Parts: sequence; C-alpha cells; structure tokens
Amino acid sequence: MSKIRIISGIFGSRLIDTPKNSQTHPMGNRERQAIFNQIKDYFPQAEVLDAFAGSGALGFEAISRGAKSVDFLENNLIAIKTIKQNAVALGCEEKIKILRKLDTEKKYDLIFIDPPYNDPQYDLVEQITKLLNLGGLLILSHPETPIPPEFPDLELLSDRSYAAARIKIFRQ
Repeated sequence: MSKIRIISGIFGSRLIDTPKNSQTHPMGNRERQAIFNQIKDYFPQAEVLDAFAGSGALGFEAISRGAKSVDFLENNLIAIKTIKQNAVALGCEEKIKILRKLDTEKKYDLIFIDPPYNDPQYDLVEQITKLLNLGGLLILSHPETPIPPEFPDLELLSDRSYAAARIKIFRQ
C-alpha cells in the first residue's frame, strides 16, 4: 500500500494509506494544497461530504483543519477498508461516517467530488451538488474531457488546471 501525507492542521505531516487498486486515484499533494489554500476559511465546524472518497485524503485533511464531521461516500470495498483504517490510525473515528449510497436528506457546508476519471458519473455528481448548504462550497476535480455538466444554481469561484486534472470551486 502506498501512502500520502496530510498537508496541514492537527494531523499535518501524518501519513495515511491509499487503496491498492486501479479504481481509485489519490489526488496529488500539489492539487490538495492549492484547494485547501483557497478554502481555508470554510473549515471551523463544517459538515463535509467527501464523494468518491478513495483514501479519504480530502475528508481527513478537512478534519485536520477543523471540520466537525465528514461523511465519506464510497462503494469500493478496498477503499472503505482503507478509510476505516486511516480513521483509526488518526484517532478520529467518531468524526466520520461511511456512506455506500447517497443520503439525499443531509446537507453539507463543504463537498469534495473527485470521481474516477475513467468513469466520472456526472449524473451522480449533479445529484450531489443539490446537497450543498446556502453559502457552502463544492470542489469538483475532473478530467479535461468529458466536460462536466453546468451547475446553474452555483457560482463558479475558481477554475484551474493541474496536469490532467481540472479543479473547480463553486459556492451555493
């Protein structure tokens, strides 16, 4: 199993495991650092959804920086096991919940969406965008093609490219 580093906060410099499979792709340090530099003021007591969570790096980074709780949306069994192990290793099991399917009743202050590039599942991405609280942020990582749908109810704050990834930040 390979490892990635939590960038900052109470878990800063701690290593977490990444799933050993081809269905997930951990976001690189450069991209995570760029995202978290832009959204640093949104963490205190935020309710967070980390969709297509993989290792859970985005959600654990959010907890490290003060998020109240994180729901990890993931259905890959290897990734789920990895998230559970990472939560135990970091000692934050009480702040996380793993969802195997979308809970459309709950709303979030901060949503990370990083679907597999070979299967971006934009129908599900559109459903997830509807779970954002007023004033909340949605961070979408996607490949250059296929282009994701438009989100007319959201304000685009940032659109940047990093190697093969495009990272867009929206506000409700």
